[in-house]
Amino acid sequence: MSFGDPNNPYGQPQGQPGYGYPQAPPVQPGYGYPAGPTEMPGGVKAARVMLFIIGGFQVLGAALFAFTGAAISAAKDDPTLRDDVQFQQLADYSAGAIYAIAFIVLLWGVLAIFLGAKFGSGGNGIRITAMVFGIITAILGIYPFVIVGLVHTVLAILIAVFVGKSDGGAWFNRQRVA
Repeated sequence: MSFGDPNNPYGQPQGQPGYGYPQAPPVQPGYGYPAGPTEMPGGVKAARVMLFIIGGFQVLGAALFAFTGAAISAAKDDPTLRDDVQFQQLADYSAGAIYAIAFIVLLWGVLAIFLGAKFGSGGNGIRITAMVFGIITAILGIYPFVIVGLVHTVLAILIAVFVGKSDGGAWFNRQRVA
């Protein structure tokens, strides 16, 4: 007696596929099941961490710029330099410019931290903003901050690549359960 023999008492029951258990219907997205990945891909997680690292570096850089601006402002009060009009004017302009740069650097860091925080719930707009952020940061890391910006450049390129990959696109374009 073989399996295909209809008289085999140990064979599959007639008329019921799968040993008598009916097939379950296929799971379709949109019926209570999310479409796309349910866990953040590794590359996107890495990009998120890199955004937080860049944000931390930016906050440190803003503090250093602010400290430099404060040092220039304090140098204006030096008694040996009070009569030097050129130095006083240059110190006024320099301190103001350095404070403005510190503010811009701080805003760039806050943007990096904001983008990293929105990776869990953000959509395709966060993905595109993160790619643009990575590209601009990489360009600014190359010029004018060649040596200091090398770490920023590498991290920014990796952010743009990891977020721009297909699994990153699938993560940011996934259907969200309300």
